[in-house]
Amino acid sequence: MHFTLRPWGSSDLSSLVRHANNAAVARNLADIFPHPYTEADGLAYIEFATSQVPGCIFAIEVAGEAVGSIALHPQTDIHRKNAELGYWLGQSFWGHGICTRAVREVVAYSFHTFDLARIFARPFGTNRASQRVLEKAGFLLEAQFSQTLFKNGEFIDEWVYGVRRETIGPGHTIAGS
Repeated sequence: MHFTLRPWGSSDLSSLVRHANNAAVARNLADIFPHPYTEADGLAYIEFATSQVPGCIFAIEVAGEAVGSIALHPQTDIHRKNAELGYWLGQSFWGHGICTRAVREVVAYSFHTFDLARIFARPFGTNRASQRVLEKAGFLLEAQFSQTLFKNGEFIDEWVYGVRRETIGPGHTIAGS
């Protein structure tokens, strides 16, 4: 399935809310990603996403519609050569390889654009699909922390995956960046 990574815009509000307002999507994300996901949540997210310079938060577009998001969060202080990667995709688009390809593209773009040595992601231990996305995109499992996250009334494991600059190929660009 073809997709494009591009900046978020105000015209994405209805599709953002439609795809984000899904308990199955929210189940594997930090509590800052609410469920239910309202129009006010969408407006706040688009405002935040469009305030980042240079662009680090991208809409995942399929057939002209924003159906998910992928974001790079550069770290500061002694962690400044690292960035955290996060992503989500509307449930009806799961299983088409979109996230794996989007992760690869953002990793290449990020190493080309930013002075980073490492990009990491922290999927839940229960989220095997996200773990596979990262593994197929070249990330290596670096650590497993038992029962460190508290989500929906229960403790769950946190897994940390990382990829280093020297392990990826030439840089890519992202539409509109």
